[in-house]
Amino acid sequence: MAVINYEKLLIKIKPSKEENEKVNKLSDRLVNLINEVALEMNVHADAVLVGSVAKGTWLAGNADIDILIKFPLETDDDYLKEYGLKIGHRCIQKMKGSSEERYASHPYVTGYIDGCYVDFVPCYNIKSSSELKSAVDRTLLHTEYIKANLSRKQADEVVLLKKFMEAIGTYGSEFKVGGFSGYLCEMLILFYGNFSETLKNAAENWNYGYSFDLEDYGTSKLFEDPLVAVDPVDKNRNVAAALTLQKMSEFIVAAGNFINDPKDEYFFLKDFETNQKILIEQFKTRGTKTVLLCFKPPHIPVDAVYPQIKKTENSFVRVAESEGFKVLGSDSWTNENELALILIEFETYELPDIKKHHGPQIWIREHKEKFLEKYGEDAWIEGDRWVVIVKRDYIDVELLLSDLMTGKKSGYLKFGKHLKKRIMKKHQIVDVLEFLESNKAEVNILDFLNHYLDKGELLFR
Repeated sequence: MAVINYEKLLIKIKPSKEENEKVNKLSDRLVNLINEVALEMNVHADAVLVGSVAKGTWLAGNADIDILIKFPLETDDDYLKEYGLKIGHRCIQKMKGSSEERYASHPYVTGYIDGCYVDFVPCYNIKSSSELKSAVDRTLLHTEYIKANLSRKQADEVVLLKKFMEAIGTYGSEFKVGGFSGYLCEMLILFYGNFSETLKNAAENWNYGYSFDLEDYGTSKLFEDPLVAVDPVDKNRNVAAALTLQKMSEFIVAAGNFINDPKDEYFFLKDFETNQKILIEQFKTRGTKTVLLCFKPPHIPVDAVYPQIKKTENSFVRVAESEGFKVLGSDSWTNENELALILIEFETYELPDIKKHHGPQIWIREHKEKFLEKYGEDAWIEGDRWVVIVKRDYIDVELLLSDLMTGKKSGYLKFGKHLKKRIMKKHQIVDVLEFLESNKAEVNILDFLNHYLDKGELLFR
């Protein structure tokens, strides 16, 4: 069995001395500048560096600088939002960077300065979770907890774990991924001690509802998520609440594969050659029918776009199957600005004109009368139920999808609330083969289709 030289590996995946110095110098400059700007504006607020850069657990080439602008607890919420944004914009302006506003639990400013992404997030200066006013306030406590408890050696173990998760597609707690957050990775290393023990325990001991509680609060039974990680700074919060069962399962499988056959390749993204012609042949040989619903995503915060597209995707699947069309699989993708795709692959896409319709049990007499009034002597009994043959509304799945999208049957769909008008106004329903044969699809779309056809591609090396 191969042996991993983790020291050599860390040289490749940890920030270099030069990168560390650059990012830390920039972080210090920004913290000081925020404080200067607040003073100029006569605003009682001060800045603090948080997140992975502050904790020393960030990956090479991935320095997202997170700075909280702390306001006193008694500050009015509207005042905090207004001046938190003003201070952030002014700071980026002074650094000659670009900025924009985004929204989480409340508005914040994000910018790009000297090759680094920077977030300036206003918050309340809380000392414990009992003072919590918004979710972002907790980040202060998270940073303080990790800095106080995670050793320098363990910080390297976190880097290994993050890089492993990134390479297998399970890192990131945003809805788009549904994986492990950086803070959850840090908690896992604190709990198990190092990277190897974390993978070993995940592969051998984790199951649905597995829990750990660093501070022994005893509150894990409050949660019913796939993985429960009681927040050491807030006993009533599960840090793993955003982790999907899918990503937890993928991590467990990949961890087992690595433990059985450790390879450096597990720490680096696979190099896929997505060939349009090969994708066409693969879809053809499946013998299914795969359609793409193409539309422009709404201009709303990114964190809201993905759940709305997923909700719409799931609704399409549910309605199609209720009409008798068996769905083999579905997925969705967006570049977040110009194009969104919902893919549905049908195992059954053409149906006979008729279907069997099950009515009430024979002893539910009031329903029986209505059933027989409608179907009369065409009905018969199977077991204890009335049954009749009826004509289908749809025998072709494309006609169903067309009616769903032109309003004839749209009431059956549950759209994301910002999607319905946009999709109804302008969309395209196209067979995936037609899409691939008539378009020079961008690489990201080809990658999306390739991943759909090979969902386990990242789990094995």
